[in-house]
Amino acid sequence: MNLLELATRRASIREFKPDAVPSLDKVLYCIRVALEAPSGLNCQPWRFLIIRDTNTKKSIREICENGERSFYADLPSKFRNWLTKRNFSWKKHFLTEAPYLLLVFSDTSCPYFIQSTWLAIGYLLLALEEQDLSSLTYTPPNPDEISKFLNVPKRFRLECIIPIGYKKRDKKKEPRANISEKMYIEEWGKFHIT
Repeated sequence: MNLLELATRRASIREFKPDAVPSLDKVLYCIRVALEAPSGLNCQPWRFLIIRDTNTKKSIREICENGERSFYADLPSKFRNWLTKRNFSWKKHFLTEAPYLLLVFSDTSCPYFIQSTWLAIGYLLLALEEQDLSSLTYTPPNPDEISKFLNVPKRFRLECIIPIGYKKRDKKKEPRANISEKMYIEEWGKFHIT
């Protein structure tokens, strides 16, 4: 399968089979792929933390859901409607259902640490799809609380939590725009291939 097919197939999954545990080797392979991403000054600011322990996942979920309750209480109506239509709520079952939680951190002492780390996350997501592993990029509203709970040094910033496992059921991918809507040639707003 080529990269475009992998990217087209990949969808964000929020429901996992809790008892179907993928090989850790598959996850490590995907992290090795992520390590090949480019980074500013080749600083490679990313750090990956795999959580498998049930109690630790429960604690992470509790911290996240506490933050989510506050986040959902202050949502603008347009955003709230979008989330409600998709049955999203402050409850984050995937944080305890997924066999693995992969926490991705960036080293804030590196230049372009955010951009570089998210490039690595992009590589990782395609590698997970290649391995037939389902995932979600979840960005909690209270990342500092999770870092403190896990005793992560202050210079590292939690970018996202990626639940990894096998999907409980197929999910239709959100629609994507056509290339002519998102890319221009020679001049802003113009898309003409000659």
